[in-house]
Amino acid sequence: MGRKGNESEPTRWGFLILLLMGLVSFSVVYIFMTSVLRPPSSLSSNSKVYSLEYSAGIAEGYVEQSELKSNGGCCKGIENVELWGDAVKWGTDFKFNSSEQCCRACKKMCTGNDGPCLCDSWVFCGNKEACGDKFGECWLKKQKDVLFPDRQDGGNKVMWTSGIIFGRGKGIVGFETEYGTLHVKLLPDCSPHSVAYITELLTLRHCAGCHFYRAESRGQSWDINGNHINDASFGPPFALIQGTLEAQGTAFNGIQTEHCPIVRRGSIAWVGSGPEFFISLANHEEWKNSYTVFGFVLPEDMVIAEKIAQLPTKPDVWSNINVSVLETNVPLKIQRIKIGDGDENLSAN
Repeated sequence: MGRKGNESEPTRWGFLILLLMGLVSFSVVYIFMTSVLRPPSSLSSNSKVYSLEYSAGIAEGYVEQSELKSNGGCCKGIENVELWGDAVKWGTDFKFNSSEQCCRACKKMCTGNDGPCLCDSWVFCGNKEACGDKFGECWLKKQKDVLFPDRQDGGNKVMWTSGIIFGRGKGIVGFETEYGTLHVKLLPDCSPHSVAYITELLTLRHCAGCHFYRAESRGQSWDINGNHINDASFGPPFALIQGTLEAQGTAFNGIQTEHCPIVRRGSIAWVGSGPEFFISLANHEEWKNSYTVFGFVLPEDMVIAEKIAQLPTKPDVWSNINVSVLETNVPLKIQRIKIGDGDENLSAN
């Protein structure tokens, strides 16, 4: 009886060895297949695409400051504008009391969790006198090109208010410089007039006159994540790069003040009503709600902004404030970025 027990040991160990060899073989095949199936030129592109999708999630949290959480965050449009496009919800059967509610209804169809947005634009009739029986109609639509939506000429005779929604991977433009391209996620639901101006710049072949002219590092006041260091000053330097988006030969009309959240690292905002703008290298809670923020730079591209901030500068004084201006301006142009299903293609950069 004891001898039979001893004879079973080699059989059991043989089985375990075979199982281990099978697991090792499976792991080797899996690693090999994943390496072979991955396109050789798409590694950096895929990582950037993932970052774009991740940044879309950041955009939601970015604009939802504590004072906005109770009403669902930004949801603004432009009055006296009617967007056309394919309707996904007919306004005759879909009515609300405000344009914000209409906007949020569109956002609910653009969560980014299960494919492309089903709705990327909305049209609301909120003027009781002008709308008549159309008052409250909310039309949800899908554009062929959300950066350049179909629209009827605006003006006071147009009774509609319209807005657009940039879903995951959409609404990202490139601020191209000789030091690299800053990918900027635009926020049309917070600053629709600002975004409309940026899309106008996209139609120009060149943004002649657009450039950075001021550069100030984080110094000893903010850490690498943009957090203020205790007991440190708030500048100078002021942790930003500043420039202008006024293209030569194009008339610029001041942009009205729009949503003004706290400026954070990566925020891109107007100085006053523009065309002067800045990209913040730090979290500036001390500035409170002083600037219209219309977008933010993707986190991985902040290294480019930091590089510009380290370029040679010379001191200057603006309104009794010491600043640092670049010895040589850094030209920039605005370009459309395309990836995935025809909207953006980062591998070209």
